[in-house]
Amino acid sequence: MLQLLHLSFMQNALISSILISILCPSIGIFLVLKRYSMVGDTLAHASFAGVAIGLVLGFSPIIVSFIFTTLCAILIEVLKNYYKQYSDLILPIVLTFSVGIAITLTSSGSAQGNIESFLFGSILTVSKSDLYTILILSILCVVLLCFFYEKLVYITFDEDGAKIAQINVKLINYLLSVLTGAAISVSIRIIGILVVSSMIAVPVATAMQLNRSFKKTLIFSVIFGFIDVIVGLISSYYLNCAPGGTIALTSVFLLILILVFKAIKRDV
Repeated sequence: MLQLLHLSFMQNALISSILISILCPSIGIFLVLKRYSMVGDTLAHASFAGVAIGLVLGFSPIIVSFIFTTLCAILIEVLKNYYKQYSDLILPIVLTFSVGIAITLTSSGSAQGNIESFLFGSILTVSKSDLYTILILSILCVVLLCFFYEKLVYITFDEDGAKIAQINVKLINYLLSVLTGAAISVSIRIIGILVVSSMIAVPVATAMQLNRSFKKTLIFSVIFGFIDVIVGLISSYYLNCAPGGTIALTSVFLLILILVFKAIKRDV
C-alpha cells in the first residue's frame, strides 16, 4: 500500500476518492430517505451528456458535466409541477434527453478524448487540475450541507410540516438536486458514469441495516463509503481493471456481509 502512495496518479486518485466517499453518502442519505435514489441514476446519465459536450467543446469535462447535470437536476424539480400525479415519468424524460445527446455526440466522432475513462472510471486519468476541481466542488457541497443540515433533515422527514414552519421547501429541494449533480460530477473520474449512483445509495442502504439514529446512520454511511472506495480503488490497481466495477462490487459485498452478520446476530 505504501508503495502505491509514491505514484503521483495514485495520490490524485486516493485524495479524490476520499472526498467522494464523504460527499456521495452525505447527500445520498437524504435522497434515499426521500425515496429519490433513482434521481442519482438519472443524473449520472445526464453527466454522460455533460462529459460529451465538454470533450466536443474542448473544455473541462468535469466542469461542463457539473453545469449540465445541475441544469438537469433543476429541470427535474421544474417538471414535478407539471407531472404531480405521474412524477415517475420525469426521470425517463430527462434520462432519454441526456442519453440522446451523449450518444449523438460520441457516435459522431466529435468528442476528442477517452470517453471510456468516464464511463468505467480510471485511476490513471485524474490530473492535478481534476483534483483541484473535485476539491473545490466537494468543499462547497460540504459547506452547504452543513449550513442547511437542519432544514434538509426537516424536509426529508416531514415536508408538509416544513412548509408550515415557513421553510422554503422548494428552494431546499433545488439545493439538494444541485448538490446531487455536483457529487455525481466529481465522482465520474474515479467511479465512472455507469455505477456512480451506487456510491450514493448502497453505503446508505448498508448503514440503515444497523438501525441507528439519523446522525449515526450518516456517519456509518460515510465510513462504509470510504471502505468501498478505498478497497475498490486498491483492488482495481492490482487487478488492472476499471475502479468503477471493483468499487461497485465492494459496496454490494459489504452490504451482503452486514446483512449476513445481522441475520446471525438475530438467530443467536
